[in-house]
This record gives sequence, C-alpha cells and structure tokens, in this order.
Amino acid sequence: MNEDMKNMINLNDIKVENKTRNTKWRPMFAAFMAGAVVVGGLMFTSDKLNLFGYAAGPVQSGVTAAATNSTASGVQTASLTPSGTNSISSIAKAASPAIVKIETKVKQTNIGQNRRNLLGQGTESGDTIENGIGSGFVFDSSGYILTNEHVINGADEIDVYVQGYDTPFTAKLLGSSYDLDLAVLKIEGDKAFPALNIGNSDNTQVGDWLVAIGNPYDFDYSVTTGVLSAKERTISIDDEQGTRNYKHLLQTDTAINPGNSGGPLLNMNGEVIGINTAVNAEAQGMGFAIPASTISSVVDKLKNNETIPKEPAPYIGVALQNISDNMLGDLKINSTKGAVVTQVQQGTPAFQAGIRQYDVILDVNGTAISSTDDITKAVQAAAVGDELKITISRDGQTKDVIVKVGNRNAETGYQS
Repeated sequence: MNEDMKNMINLNDIKVENKTRNTKWRPMFAAFMAGAVVVGGLMFTSDKLNLFGYAAGPVQSGVTAAATNSTASGVQTASLTPSGTNSISSIAKAASPAIVKIETKVKQTNIGQNRRNLLGQGTESGDTIENGIGSGFVFDSSGYILTNEHVINGADEIDVYVQGYDTPFTAKLLGSSYDLDLAVLKIEGDKAFPALNIGNSDNTQVGDWLVAIGNPYDFDYSVTTGVLSAKERTISIDDEQGTRNYKHLLQTDTAINPGNSGGPLLNMNGEVIGINTAVNAEAQGMGFAIPASTISSVVDKLKNNETIPKEPAPYIGVALQNISDNMLGDLKINSTKGAVVTQVQQGTPAFQAGIRQYDVILDVNGTAISSTDDITKAVQAAAVGDELKITISRDGQTKDVIVKVGNRNAETGYQS
C-alpha cells in the first residue's frame, strides 16, 4: 500500500489528503476546494493604518457632530416614536448619542523606526501615536461599552469620544475575546451616559430593514441602511495573531466600511441586534455582524474579565482522500464512492473506534458516502458526544464501527 503520500488539504477537523506512490495514484482533483468559504477579500472594518492602504487623517480634537449636554443624557434606548411608528431618522436621532468613536494609540517603542520616520512623529521613548479608529456603543448607562476586539487589540491607550463632551474619555479594557472578536470597555463620568438596549437577533428575519451607525473613514456618526441578507454565516479571517473563525454571523447589505467595526446594527425598534465586524472588499453590499445572541451570552463574562469557554467543535480525527479509478485495485473495492483514510492520529475518536490508515469509509449512520465532503458534513452536523455508525471496507471486507464524536477544542494535542 502507498507509503509516501502528499498534498494535504485541511477541511476543518477532517483533513482531505491526496498522496501518491506512483502515477497510479496521481490525483485527479488538483483544484479540489470542497467546503472552503471564499473570503479572500474579507477584511476587518477598523481603520488601522496598515490594513487598508488608507492612512487615517489627523486625530481630531473632538467630535465634529457633537450634541448639547442635554442631548447626551437621559437616552436609555432608541425606542419607538410617540406616534407608534419608527422612521430611520428617528432611530438615528435616538441612538446616535450612545454611539462612540474609539481611537487607539500605541507607544512608539512598540512600532518600527521606519514607520515613526514615515509618519513624522517624535522619537522620544513612550510617545504615543494614533494606531486605529473604530466604533462602539454604550450598553449600560454607567459607562460600559461594547466593541470589537480587533478594534482595541494591541492598544496602549484607548480614547473614547462621546457626543456632548469636548474631550475624549480614557477607557479601561475590562475583558476581551479574540475568538469571538468582542471587547468590553469602561469609561467614568459624572452622570449617566446614553445607552442602547441589546435586542434579540433570533427574532430578526431575512429581509427586515436594519440601520448601522459608526465612524467609517473617520466620518463621525454616519448612518447607513439595508436589510438582513442572511443568518448563520461562517467566515474565517487571517491576521497577525492567527485565524479568527466567526460563526453564526448576520449578513447584511447595509453599507459597512473601515471604521464601522464595533458599531451597532439596529433593528427598526432601535435595538442592537448585531455588532458590525467585517466586509467583503471584493463584493458590493456584503457586510457581517456578530449577532446579539452571541453578545448576550458572554457580555457578563467580558465585564468581569472571566474566561469564555470555546464553543464545542465536533471532530473524529481522520485525514481523508477521495477515491480515483486507479486506487480501486489496491483498496480491493469496485467503486469510487466513499473516502479512503490516509491518516489517523492516536487517541482521537476514530483511532479509539478502530479506524486505521487505508480503511475506506462507505457509510455514516446509514447514509452512503460519495466523497470526503459528505463525511465532513456528517461530522459537523453531529453534536459532541454523539455516536456515529461508520461502515468501512478493509482489504475487501466490510464492517461497522461506532465512533463517539469528540470536541476538537478540548483536545490540546490535536492539530486541525
């Protein structure tokens, strides 16, 4: 049997591999990309200087669209107008005082000398320069603010601009989650801040109108509108720290641009049903927001800087390859339907169930397998702890094995 296999393609917890001994095993699917989510143009919407080919303008001394002090107090939610109808303008007017602009700064000792010279900044150790611009919103009138983790990541100083105040507040970072891309900040004031209610994103339907408010490209408190395009989107974005794997996202055609990150996505009752997080730069009208259901489940832990457990990730721990006609003789099978196991790590659920290298998976829970993609979908549809009856062929003999689905995030030794 083949011993020097190559060309591995990761597919979440199941690895799709294509390995050869000679031309008999030459792969017929070099362009195979099953299960991939195309997000090549996806980008964060915070205005960090090195992300967009766009340099933010000079730091402003205050908010250009500042309201009076009376406007900046007493607004607890953007709710229905007295007439019982709600217009976009009334939502924007009621919600805007709770929207904040976030500017982050880093110490010059934390950035390269070339970048310092390029920006024309001073060279004294400890000086800070602007690093990024984003948005956020007050969700508790005592000064608690929600935003994206990537907006404040790496910041040495976080300045928060609130309408009605001439100078920014210095915010304290209470807690954050890289995996969820959420962060909670705290500012201190001598009176209550305007705040927004976090609504129920599960009640929002595809096609419902939505409103986004933020600070795109440093244009303070910009209002855009659109509809909910889809729910339960899954995307991945690479950054300098790793890969952020987003799940359960809301997709909207509401215009979201760099600087909108961390700002609220509002329903027509003025409730926050998402946090604007990412856009697809190669598409038109394709933005993504973290749903309120995710926010509500972790916000108290973020306020108290508590560890947030990772969401369980079902896996069985095998690497797989689709079957070509050239493999049939060696595998002692007569059909290309199914998938051949090219690797099984010791200690994984598949190994414990008795699955071994070069077994051919034919069936999962009574459903015939046509390709590796079928197995991936079957595993991802299962819950951690579920048992899967898997039919395999080994040396021409078939048998059933029971595999208990494991949690990849709990297996520190498993590499996806």
